[in-house]
Amino acid sequence: MNLDHVFLCGNPALDFAATLRARRSTRFEMFASPDRLDAWYLESGIVDAVTPSREADVEQAIAVREAVYELVTARLVGETYDKTALAVMNNAARKPPVTPQLTPTGRWSDATPEQALSTVARHAVELLSGPDVPLMKECGNPECTRVYIDRSRGMRRQWCGMESCGNRLKAAAYRARRKQAQEPAAH
Repeated sequence: MNLDHVFLCGNPALDFAATLRARRSTRFEMFASPDRLDAWYLESGIVDAVTPSREADVEQAIAVREAVYELVTARLVGETYDKTALAVMNNAARKPPVTPQLTPTGRWSDATPEQALSTVARHAVELLSGPDVPLMKECGNPECTRVYIDRSRGMRRQWCGMESCGNRLKAAAYRARRKQAQEPAAH
């Protein structure tokens, strides 16, 4: 599986929740080590620099990620939020967030892993209580469990991303149609 972090979902909290890939099948953990968590924080733009994470930071990040995913999926299907998931996410959001600073060369933010995680949790709070809730969709690829914000015209987007899921499914559908057309007609 590709180890690159991807940011297709339209919100940092949704991209964070998507770091456990293929939840319904092979389950691939993107936060396999502290440096992979730090890489996500940097690549996502949440921070410009982060104090190196430890194993405990990874465990906390995974707990918050799973809480965010549980809350997002509950919201998608109209279920009541799980109280434990709410507590985990809200506890993370209560901690001090990343504080950007203005420098002579522009904006700069350095943070601890706890501050970066708080910022992600705050993105989740804003998402789940804000105007983008009706725009949230789960990817149409049955193997993919990413939830994304559909800002397409007419809200007709079907996949988290064309390269990651859309092309794969379109190619499979095309092969299935060709195979069906080549089979001899039954009499």
